Amino acid sequence: MKNSLKAVAGVLFSLSLLVAGCGQEASTGNTGGQGSAAAGSSMTKEAGVFTFAASGEYQPFSYFKDGQLTGFDIEIGNEIAKRLNLTPKAVTSPFSGIIAGVKEGRYDAAIASHAITEERKQQIDFADPYYLSGGQLFTRPDGTTSTLEELKGKEVAVALGTTHEKMAREYTDNIKTYDSDVTALRALEQGKHDVVITDSVVGEIAIGQGLKIKKSGAPLSEVQHGIAVRKGNTELLNKINEVLKQMHEDGTYKQLSEKYFQRDISKNE
Repeated sequence: MKNSLKAVAGVLFSLSLLVAGCGQEASTGNTGGQGSAAAGSSMTKEAGVFTFAASGEYQPFSYFKDGQLTGFDIEIGNEIAKRLNLTPKAVTSPFSGIIAGVKEGRYDAAIASHAITEERKQQIDFADPYYLSGGQLFTRPDGTTSTLEELKGKEVAVALGTTHEKMAREYTDNIKTYDSDVTALRALEQGKHDVVITDSVVGEIAIGQGLKIKKSGAPLSEVQHGIAVRKGNTELLNKINEVLKQMHEDGTYKQLSEKYFQRDISKNE
């Protein structure tokens, strides 16, 4: 009889430990760590926060001024967060790693002037295009290169991981890569290479700020740029599209665009 009572007591004790352990795991999941992010919302990685990435080196889209991250892309991201009742959290990363960061869930979105391409669409989802632009050759004032075919024998600079890098590699292997288009343009002015391929808007802004370079030849492309989110996150994607539509309808988008570019860059010039 004593042995039977001991056996029953042992079973009850084991069951009590199992129940206590399960209760502790549920509690931990509700108070922090991965469980906290999952419990908050499937739309953003952190409940109540919209984390978006930019390079911070792509003036006037994203750059540092007086130690503060600012620019067109940053203000677009902040406005999206505000209208979704989320706290904006802008983070910087080298451009070449931003798409991977979105894909891996480190960022909720990339608001970093990504050209919408079929290759990128295999990895992430794009919201509706938020501006139009295109590739352009830039040279020093005495430069004569004006077409892609003339790149052979020239040293060409591009930002790493951009569509412009891919374009350049179709015509030459003599390529210098930078983390920033602006750095490439400054190096061009200093005589470090012959040509830069970058977004026409970025080059025009640099010229307006006094950089001694010039636009050379006809535009190389017309490109739609989009905000990227993790593949399958349709809730966030749809909400971003709704906000972009609202911003166009109430004039907020045009106001921000004219602030940085003196025109509405969602439309052709």
